[in-house]
Amino acid sequence: MSDQSDLISLRQSYLDRISGAADADTLEQVRLAALGKKGEISGMMKELGRMTPEERQTRGAELNRLRDEVDTALRARKQGLEDAALDARLKDEWLDVTLPGRPRPQGSIHPVSQVTEEVTAIFADMGFRVAEGPQIESDWFNFDALNIPPEHPARQEHDTFFMARAEGDLRPPHVLRTHTSPVQIRAMQATGAPIRVIAPGRVYRMDMDQTHAPMFHQVEGLALGRDISMANLKWTLEEFCRAFFELDEVELRFRASHFPFTEPSAEVDIRCSWEGGKLTLGQGNSWLEILGSGMVHPKVLAAGGIDPDQWQGFAFGMGIDRIAMLKYGIPDLRAFFESDLRWLRHYGFAAGDVPSVAGGLSR
Repeated sequence: MSDQSDLISLRQSYLDRISGAADADTLEQVRLAALGKKGEISGMMKELGRMTPEERQTRGAELNRLRDEVDTALRARKQGLEDAALDARLKDEWLDVTLPGRPRPQGSIHPVSQVTEEVTAIFADMGFRVAEGPQIESDWFNFDALNIPPEHPARQEHDTFFMARAEGDLRPPHVLRTHTSPVQIRAMQATGAPIRVIAPGRVYRMDMDQTHAPMFHQVEGLALGRDISMANLKWTLEEFCRAFFELDEVELRFRASHFPFTEPSAEVDIRCSWEGGKLTLGQGNSWLEILGSGMVHPKVLAAGGIDPDQWQGFAFGMGIDRIAMLKYGIPDLRAFFESDLRWLRHYGFAAGDVPSVAGGLSR
């Protein structure tokens, strides 16, 4: 191509090919032939470097106009093809805006999470705050500070998950905490007395059957003051059970027991009935154990940095999974950890079911 007439002919050729392109693929082939790296017009632009300045000034302006016209035509044709494709799609597809929307699956709050919130709401109303601590604990916090002797079964490998130490490290191994009682020690060390806290969280023990799991959830409570007694403990637990199980009347039975970290210690039973194989709390002639409790042992107070001659108090602990099973009629603990969506849809709670003492705990 050496004169203007050739460029005019070339321009018309490409404009005809562009207007005749029936689809995006054909149009892309025309673009590559004209303006691609190896395209015809691109090649002509590269030849400008071998021309004299006078020739380059004239020829460059002509080639730039040609390139711009072809590029503009390509863009316009591409937009036209896209508009035509959209029009065809709109003719074939239609939407009835009067139809109801498609339902979206909604998640459920796990019973453990819901019951934890219920327990927290009840004890918060009594002036207890929530305390937290690590799930991997030192041997001292998990056992020694709680007056658990070396020969206690809980300190054996068949009952507790011990963490491995590096070879040559003779320190006592860390453990996956077997209860949330270490949180009580940490809370006492951090704030001193008086204190009222609950410690909900995961705990770990080597156990697995219909009512036990190697990981489960527990909540423990601690209250320290100058004159706190077993009477205060009894009232607190009665009020909790009345609010949690939503009963007008509740009767608890305290049976003497032994825990290393409390003295005296007591197992707590709630009156119930088993008529027709159905459990009913708050009435009947049977008793069901629900938690352990007692007055905090002086050695535990001392481990927490509290003077046992000046302060005393009570502690209690219960399984969150267990009381959830009792309240909501869940028969098997293992289902809590199986991630079965059908089970969760049945026993789960809606996001708006926020428990409160004033507004009601359950649905």
